[in-house]
Amino acid sequence: MPSYTVTVATGTQWFAGTDDYVYLTLLGTARCSERHLLDKPFYNDFERGAVDSYDVTVEEDLGEIQLIKIEKRKYWYQDDWYLKYITVKTPVGDYLEFPCYRWITDEKEIVLRDGRAKLPRDDKTQILKQHRRKELESRQKMYRWKEWHPGFPLSIDAHSHSELPRDIQFDNEKGIDFILNYTKAMENLYVNRFMHMFQSSWSDFADFERIFVRISNTISEYVMQHWKEDFMFGYQFLNGCNPVLIRRCTEIPKKLPVTMDMVECSLERNLTLEEEVKQGNIFIVDYELLDGVDANKTDPCTVQYLAAPICLLYKNLQKKIVPIAIQLGQKPGPDNPIFLPSDATYDWLLAKIWVRSSDFHIHQTVTHLLRTHLVSEVFSIAMFRQLPAVHPLFKLLVPHMRFTIAINTKAREQLICECGLFDKANATGGGGHVQMVQKAMKDLTYSSLCFPEEIKAKGMDSKEDIPYYYYRDDGIKVWEAIKSFAEDVIHIYYESDEVVCEDVELQAFVKDIYVYGMRGVKASGFPKMIRTRETLAEYLTVIIFTTSAQHAAVNFGQYDWCSWIPNAPPTMRCPPPTEKGTVTIEQIVETLPDRGRSCWHLGAVWALSQFQDKELFLGMYPDEHFVEKPVKEAMAKFCKNLDEIVSTITERNKNKKLPYYYLSPDRIPNSVAV
Repeated sequence: MPSYTVTVATGTQWFAGTDDYVYLTLLGTARCSERHLLDKPFYNDFERGAVDSYDVTVEEDLGEIQLIKIEKRKYWYQDDWYLKYITVKTPVGDYLEFPCYRWITDEKEIVLRDGRAKLPRDDKTQILKQHRRKELESRQKMYRWKEWHPGFPLSIDAHSHSELPRDIQFDNEKGIDFILNYTKAMENLYVNRFMHMFQSSWSDFADFERIFVRISNTISEYVMQHWKEDFMFGYQFLNGCNPVLIRRCTEIPKKLPVTMDMVECSLERNLTLEEEVKQGNIFIVDYELLDGVDANKTDPCTVQYLAAPICLLYKNLQKKIVPIAIQLGQKPGPDNPIFLPSDATYDWLLAKIWVRSSDFHIHQTVTHLLRTHLVSEVFSIAMFRQLPAVHPLFKLLVPHMRFTIAINTKAREQLICECGLFDKANATGGGGHVQMVQKAMKDLTYSSLCFPEEIKAKGMDSKEDIPYYYYRDDGIKVWEAIKSFAEDVIHIYYESDEVVCEDVELQAFVKDIYVYGMRGVKASGFPKMIRTRETLAEYLTVIIFTTSAQHAAVNFGQYDWCSWIPNAPPTMRCPPPTEKGTVTIEQIVETLPDRGRSCWHLGAVWALSQFQDKELFLGMYPDEHFVEKPVKEAMAKFCKNLDEIVSTITERNKNKKLPYYYLSPDRIPNSVAV
């Protein structure tokens, strides 16, 4: 009688094993096998990390194995089981791989297809078409869209992490408990001893060092030592944790009435301001989005303030970017002076601090939350709803969606909800952050997520002209590596543009993102349909780059650049100055965050800057969703390209006081998971 050897691999997560009854049925083209009991309770099979083998004997040949059905029946109590994969050795010696990488919960059953990726057009038999359709129908019931706030990209319909489908939950919910992690961070940093003095001010700048000593690294220490310098201020627009706002100024805006007399002493080429603009030496950062946003009013004992500054910068003869004018409000007037480097020391310093505070708010809510977290969640939900596990694009994208929905759900549960942790220390808490996302949606366009296109649109693409923009240089390298990988995978499965057009699941995925993620706004530029392999490659690159590299670039530098409180104040306790010549050191310290908010802020940026335990970085694919040799060769080529980028970045960073490593592939997690 024909015999099949079945190998079953259990996951390595905590509690991945099971003591329940497990049954297997092989479904072939000729017939189905009987239902085989693989494991009885307490037979020590299916333990965490185990690989167990069984012989399944049948009376007649089953034909080509199309599907495997796994049933789990409860023995005593609910015992979830994480099944990695099953392999089957047929009577003629062929090996078939059936990837799973899912939890089997309760008394559920799952039906698996073999690991070869298939487009809808490849399925010829009714049983395979039906399996594909049922999987999507089931997923669409579990992964439902919901509006968290009007105008936001839609998110998952779940109030808490525990309500999410088991497959996308964190393995250990405690590991991503924001309250626990922030509190632990403050304990580790020895700053919790200041919490009883929550609303008291620091004595002076040196006093901030009392919460800075416990943990140090090269960049944060360098920031602490040099934060007052114009060079350090300008450098952060290029390589800090928010390097996305600076753009070349093609015309001085009327709302910033800077004159040549004001900035002449800052210009080094014996040119007029207008000539410097024409030569491309003037840059601008405008925080207009903050204009009209309500400041945090959740604490009646502390009045908090926001500003919407405009900052003009200059490329000097050393090709360094330095500030030359700052206006702290959007409307020019006698009570909204333009601050200059030639002003009194504390006037100029406070103006720069206001810009840094505004930059922090835009970074947290727009650059980080909206443009990586919320957008990545849209990609994740659409993928689960519209792409079955057998689809090559599901296999390509699923590593880049790991834990994204879970971390965002936890954030809505604890961090950015009403009375959440975000309200404790941030001037945009209490609803201001919601207003900011709503306003920022108009600028969330498809082209703005295409990294090279966005860099060029801002006039920041010339390496010769702006040589120290490492965010741009490394980002382009990583973008090209991802795009090359996407193209390789696409050409394996899509032999022509016509095949792309005919892929109904791909088109449904793209439509879901446009309709629910971008709310059907035509001006977003997100495609409703993809018609060519070239367009598809760019689209997939946008998704993978956003969920991996872009998030890494703007997330993991938060402790480096924001731990020195005066360099990134999360709130300001006095309004912006309305005249020059009155600012004192005492006024600056009174304006900066109090002790309690400083401690919360430090705990937050420390916790957010940490990698996950057992982090998976770009190019690491331990879950083998793909089984075909051509795709594995494409993966190997991708990893080789990434290794070369790592070597290039490592070599460049040697002996640098301010190394830039956030876009080094060995420091880019595959997905948004923190």
